[in-house]
Amino acid sequence: MSAPMFTTERLLIRPYLAEEYETAFRIMDRCFGDGNRVNDREAIERYRPFVQWMSLNPQMLDELRQPAYGDLAVTLRDTGQLIGQVGNVPCLMPFDQIPELYPGISASGFNQTEVGLFWAIDPDFQRRGYAHEAASALIRDAFDDARWNIRRIIATTEYDNTPSQGVMRKLGMTLTRNPLPTPTYLQIVGVLYNRRLS
Repeated sequence: MSAPMFTTERLLIRPYLAEEYETAFRIMDRCFGDGNRVNDREAIERYRPFVQWMSLNPQMLDELRQPAYGDLAVTLRDTGQLIGQVGNVPCLMPFDQIPELYPGISASGFNQTEVGLFWAIDPDFQRRGYAHEAASALIRDAFDDARWNIRRIIATTEYDNTPSQGVMRKLGMTLTRNPLPTPTYLQIVGVLYNRRLS
């Protein structure tokens, strides 16, 4: 076995390299912040151990005969340029308050674990289908690799993040809304069931 690597038409999805921490930080700050910390050396250095961990995680899981549960680097096949991050990741939230995910169960307030699909593409490379292309590769792996053997995969986003909701729809996910006002970070949930269930 070897650490995961996925090749798509335009992308190579692979484990991070530890030295990619500055680029990874810049992408995440631009995707989830306002991009004003891209030159903040202290913040960049705090991010370094996270990228080191992401660079080792796939190999360590593979040695344990576990699937690639975590974040991977998204690079352009032609140039090798790092343009984003994608992963099948642990997602721990009070999902039982989403009736479509836990029918017949009342919201308990307790968290449940789901396999969450995460993506973040550098704003300079958005609106070109890269998020869909990368996420599709990980969905195929999660549903086809016997080590996963999962029933469904989910993705979460905010009410106003219509681009992410568009990616979810293009992936074939059914979008649901949290009927409760809290937690504020659990607003839209996309769910895709393994085709073997149909």
